Amino acid sequence: MAAKLIEGEPVAEAIKKQVTADIQALGRAPKLVGVLASDNPGAKYYAGSQEKACAEVGIEYELHELPADSSQADLEAHVAEINADASITGAILLMPVPEGVDARRVQQAIHPDKDVEGVHPANIGRLFYGDFSLAPCTPHAVIALLQDAGVDLKGKETVVIGHSEIVGKPTLVMLLQSIMESPTVTCCHIATRDLAAHVARAEVLIVAAGKAGLVKGEMVREGAVVIDVGINRVRVEVDGKKKTKIVGDVEFDAAAQRAAMITPVPGGVGLVTTAMLLKNTVESARRQG
Repeated sequence: MAAKLIEGEPVAEAIKKQVTADIQALGRAPKLVGVLASDNPGAKYYAGSQEKACAEVGIEYELHELPADSSQADLEAHVAEINADASITGAILLMPVPEGVDARRVQQAIHPDKDVEGVHPANIGRLFYGDFSLAPCTPHAVIALLQDAGVDLKGKETVVIGHSEIVGKPTLVMLLQSIMESPTVTCCHIATRDLAAHVARAEVLIVAAGKAGLVKGEMVREGAVVIDVGINRVRVEVDGKKKTKIVGDVEFDAAAQRAAMITPVPGGVGLVTTAMLLKNTVESARRQG
């Protein structure tokens, strides 16, 4: 079996098209602020990617760079200024944060209506009642890809690997939103015994553990739908030279021979996650009138 690819690009483009239309309906451009307190090159690159994505749909983007030795109080005070600034409709904290700073506390200091990542307790709480209007971006991307691929989840044996607050747990809640159409969900994590047995039973497999090659191809059930959330940088040898390669948490080539559908890495969940950030930015602006 050669699995059908669940490509992220067409789903992301459809979301961005709707975002552009929603901004026109708003009659004003939302303004997203990234808060960076680090000299990390990867964080600065990510900020640049956010700015580019925002420009494509008509969202204003501004990067607020704080000293790399900023304290908890410094960051929370800056967030308070953002909350009080009516011209700013959305905010995102860029990782990593300085040593000694509790990133979760800083994120929770962002007003829930400006929380474009959807990680404030108020927005997480709304998920339990089926309100996904400001859902965490990656879980929302997972659901969007499954829906676009036409996957019937009703009663399906579904395994989610990973139970983080920003991906695994929200994904579980979003999968269980329907009274009659939800799958039967199992959550696996670092303490799970016999991971292979759980994976072998999964008709739908969602992997968000952040460990390259965690799921071996032979573990995947024949005909399964595989959503690989992992983005890992590994060093591989090509023509005698070491190069960096982006891979997922699933052994793609081997898994694609057994699965019915599978997301590529890169080119799958990540593209839709970025589009969901834009969607959330518009929703944040809408909430603020």
